Amino acid sequence: MKARVVRFHQTGGPEVLKIDTVDVPSPVRGEVRIQVKALGLNRAEAMFRSGQYLEPPKFPARLGYEAAGTVESVGPDVKGLKAGDAVSTAPGFSMNQYGVYGELAVVPAAAVMKHPPSLSWEQAAAVWMQYLTAYGALIGIADTKPGDTVLIPAASSSVGIAASQIANMVGAIPVALTRTGKKRKALLDLGFRHVVATDEQDLVAEVRRLTNDHGARVVFDPVGGPTVAKLTAAMARHGILFQYGALSSDPTPLPLMDVLGKSLTIRGYILFEITGDAAQLKRAEQFVVDGLASGKLTPVIARVFTLDQIVEAHRYLESNQQIGKIVVTV
Repeated sequence: MKARVVRFHQTGGPEVLKIDTVDVPSPVRGEVRIQVKALGLNRAEAMFRSGQYLEPPKFPARLGYEAAGTVESVGPDVKGLKAGDAVSTAPGFSMNQYGVYGELAVVPAAAVMKHPPSLSWEQAAAVWMQYLTAYGALIGIADTKPGDTVLIPAASSSVGIAASQIANMVGAIPVALTRTGKKRKALLDLGFRHVVATDEQDLVAEVRRLTNDHGARVVFDPVGGPTVAKLTAAMARHGILFQYGALSSDPTPLPLMDVLGKSLTIRGYILFEITGDAAQLKRAEQFVVDGLASGKLTPVIARVFTLDQIVEAHRYLESNQQIGKIVVTV
């Protein structure tokens, strides 16, 4: 079946993204084809497009992890899903095999979730990447407890906001780290308990003050780079730092004296640890669905674009202006 999909034929900036009309194959065993209503944009997709992701793209390349829409058809042996079901996708596949930017998308059935019917298409496209990523680290691994201080760099990103909501859900104390004070009020309004503007305040001294000199037990960092040394200095004994991204282009130090002196754990972490494990994914899915149903987890939409504006949407994604998720309607 022919459909308009987003592809790129070389790595580069947002301008390499093109809308092509191509044949989208029928789903085979274990696959589902979705009529896409909305897409959620992620930093990983911008990195894939620019050749800086975990795997290099194979051209012509599709991209995209998160979509919401209706099941158009299912492949053989797919159980629990049927044509007409309202679904959304979780990042549980390689973008060299599947990509959801477009009017139709074929994805593995294991990556297809039924979201609460109260969600709009735009909200449903903004659920799984952010909440599963934050859940896996904060709950699945760190077992974050009431009273734990959680430092969240890049706090205005969708994953940062999701981490704050999950921290609040379990009684922890989410602390936003952002470069300037411009977003301070917005972040406090979104539920962060404290905001530290790292270009304007002494990160270590401020975290020490906020924690009565104990430091933060959990750090959830997608940036890396030189600031890691300040993060470890602001951590509590036996704390854990999750490095789940590499947005900084500068080298990332290993602050050995803090790591040794405070018995810290620095843990590389990616979402596929959760989405690639059926048992963990089921637990995570239930946690997120319960949180959405209770209203304690609520996707925050920064801005909505149309599919024809995909280049502009990626430019906005890389501008760092947004607070929350960027969504594209189809």
